Amino acid sequence: MPRLQDKVCLITGGAGSVGLATARLFLDEGAKVALIDMKAADLARATEGLDPARVIALTADVSNSAEVAAAVAATVARLGTIDVLFSNAGNFGTVAPIESYPEEVFEAVIAVHVKGAFLMAKHVSPHLRDGGSIIITSSVAGVRGDAGVYGYIVAKHAQVGLMRVLAKELAPRRIRVNTIHPGPIDNGFQHAVEAGLSVAIQRDGAEFFNQLIPLGRHGTAHEIAQSVLYLASDESRFTTGLRMMVDGGMSI
Repeated sequence: MPRLQDKVCLITGGAGSVGLATARLFLDEGAKVALIDMKAADLARATEGLDPARVIALTADVSNSAEVAAAVAATVARLGTIDVLFSNAGNFGTVAPIESYPEEVFEAVIAVHVKGAFLMAKHVSPHLRDGGSIIITSSVAGVRGDAGVYGYIVAKHAQVGLMRVLAKELAPRRIRVNTIHPGPIDNGFQHAVEAGLSVAIQRDGAEFFNQLIPLGRHGTAHEIAQSVLYLASDESRFTTGLRMMVDGGMSI
């Protein structure tokens, strides 16, 4: 039996590499999937070739409560009661000393990662089946500190706090809530981060990260998706409040 047979799974950041890799894996395991992202064109490219009978694409800004509520309502209307929320939308911001870190950038990063994850949980939880699962994409940055990465690291730590509150509140409904913490992934998001880092440290940003990772390489979106699948499936039915590190040992 496929691990997510006929389950309804809602994924934010659905047009990105991790969101899309997870959607494909969920579909392989029998799920019906709603993908949320900000741009219709990105969603159109992401969903090309996916089964239109089991996939819907919805545009929404996760930091906008009305848009989130509308996307959740559309998911329930078209696919049914939600079994899994994978709250995965994200942005990075910039790297700068505290005295010059732009306030508007800090606010934008917090809005997507923290307010966005909060709003998704707020609007999905009344429509989430008892015994369901919420997974929030944090990061290895959610358990460490790095100079100048104020928006991203603060946001990723805050998501852990949100997860812990949700895990306690939703436990009576047997809903598990966990965070997943990827290390550097070989994708466009990480490449953009490393391009800026290369300028700041005057050396190759990708190689810098690889030297911090005991396994010596970047991860792949599919590897992250495999860990998300475990947290989404009934295999993790006694797992809640977990910070799952998928970082090649970077946090050791």
